[in-house]
Amino acid sequence: MFGLFKRSNSVSTNELASKWNGKMTLLDVRTPNEFRAGHIPFAKNVPLNNIAGYKGKDNQDIYVICQSGMRSKQAANILKKNGYNVINVRGGMNQWTGSVKGGK
Repeated sequence: MFGLFKRSNSVSTNELASKWNGKMTLLDVRTPNEFRAGHIPFAKNVPLNNIAGYKGKDNQDIYVICQSGMRSKQAANILKKNGYNVINVRGGMNQWTGSVKGGK
């Protein structure tokens, strides 16, 4: 570990797609408008400004995604401080090539 910050666990969008088992928790931390414009079908929208109040199962991995990976990294740090096991999705929706719900 270097400095004061622990690195969050992370996966690529391809790794997320290959790990998907139907029971995973994926939080999309973009704004509601961004989420409506197109999101991964199994994602739940919890905008970054609401993430500190998130209440979920603490015995389960939580994957977080945003547009590019920056907001999800912030969300991962907040959730980790709240006791969750968090995995950031690197590259965010910019890198996602799977199916998308909503949008055009």
